Amino acid sequence: MPIVNQNIDFRTARKHNATETSCSICENKNCLINRNIGNFYDSQFINNKNNIKCKKGQQFIIEGAPVNGLFLILKGTVKVFRTGINGREQIVRFAKEGEIIGHRGFGTEEYYSIGAIALQDSVLCYFSKEGLQEALLKNPKFAYDMMLFYANELNRSENKVKSISQMTVRERVIDSLLYIHRKFGDLRGFLNLPLSRKEYADYAGTTEEQVIRVFSALKKENLISAQGKKIGINDIQLLKKEINDHNYFLDT
Repeated sequence: MPIVNQNIDFRTARKHNATETSCSICENKNCLINRNIGNFYDSQFINNKNNIKCKKGQQFIIEGAPVNGLFLILKGTVKVFRTGINGREQIVRFAKEGEIIGHRGFGTEEYYSIGAIALQDSVLCYFSKEGLQEALLKNPKFAYDMMLFYANELNRSENKVKSISQMTVRERVIDSLLYIHRKFGDLRGFLNLPLSRKEYADYAGTTEEQVIRVFSALKKENLISAQGKKIGINDIQLLKKEINDHNYFLDT
């Protein structure tokens, strides 16, 4: 697959792309860096952080590009994906404030195995690969928390692969709806993350036509409602019951 030049210059991001938000005053308590703010022996790692603004639809990690650092979402929502056979996109997950992006490429890998696109105007905190490696060596508590994060991520990934391999198309689409509901909640009766039918398909591992058919069936059964891209869940307990055997809650 050809590698496209990234459209963000990380070296000049601090100067040209965003207003800096200090970790010491950040209110994002879900952030791994924020939770360890008192465990860093010096402030150099924090001070070298860059804030980067991404417009809706802007890609900030190119699949196959050299790994240069790690991203945490300060504000906004991001789609993480991989490219499969014949260029088919498979959405790995949707990420929100406080979550880490690009961690699968960090460490021994030289290239990002995923791509990432902002689904809405977002602000990212960027830490260089070199700075992060040095911080992990100097700060044992931070390194331990990062290790636990990777262990939890691996556990969720393994459970999700197991569940999806045993699900029907209808169950995978329902699982996707419940995942979005758990993670982003409701806004005026609709899921607080409007997605296209194709995006639902790319996350559920099926086709857009199949998603449309399942949505149509669920609407006829009065389990969901739809208004354009907006989807509302009318009876969440019945949807949970349909996939209860697959442990739908494992990927929260």
